[in-house]
Amino acid sequence: MTEAFDPRALAARLHNLRQAGRQEETGTFPLPADLHQAMEAQNFLTAADGISSNAWKVTVSPQGQAVTGPLHPYAEAVSGADIPWHPGMKFETEIAVRLGKDLPVRTGTPYNRADVVEAISAAYLGAELLVSAVRESGSVSFLLFTSDRLGNSGYVLGPELDKSVVDTAGGTPLKVTHAGRTIYDGPAQHPKGDVLTWLVEYANDGLRPETSLKAGALITTGTLSGAVVLTEPGEIDILFGDAGLNFSVSEG
Repeated sequence: MTEAFDPRALAARLHNLRQAGRQEETGTFPLPADLHQAMEAQNFLTAADGISSNAWKVTVSPQGQAVTGPLHPYAEAVSGADIPWHPGMKFETEIAVRLGKDLPVRTGTPYNRADVVEAISAAYLGAELLVSAVRESGSVSFLLFTSDRLGNSGYVLGPELDKSVVDTAGGTPLKVTHAGRTIYDGPAQHPKGDVLTWLVEYANDGLRPETSLKAGALITTGTLSGAVVLTEPGEIDILFGDAGLNFSVSEG
């Protein structure tokens, strides 16, 4: 007989591994059977991590299911940002948007892109840091990766950009240096072409919580630079068009 899945126990194990800066293989974990179980575990992990910021990442599973996870630790570069570095940490340049009004769950006509754009009050340059307690991240079990807050291990919010960046980000010159070395230099490219693709899909997810996508929420929209491994601590400089973002990742 299969032992019942315990989302609280999975969350506790993920939390302890994160606290210790350790990773274990997918096969050593009890796996969520579905997205509901994965999100239960994620919610327990969010509580264990003491997360209170209203900042979120959105992506889509290999099966096309839109999913979210909270961003933590969350910092704003204007006040100086320093995110703890961990071995295996990856970096992504992203665009974040702030909602100026609610996008409630709809049962009738789905949201289109224009609806989502109209709900956005501001856009920003941002940087996401990722390292999962799961060694393979989401490549073996995306549901387990979802439980582990989709691998998020930090987010730095940079300068506000013109809201039109949600239409023009692709192709914008992007250069990133880390510890004095260039780690990305080329046009900004989102995996889906459009930075709002995953947010529109999540807005149209009838199973998302009623409390999601409320006015004031900050949502980061996916990488523009791929995921680059940060092999050591150090200062990060991002130049996106004419906008810049500077912060550090440091050993705790």
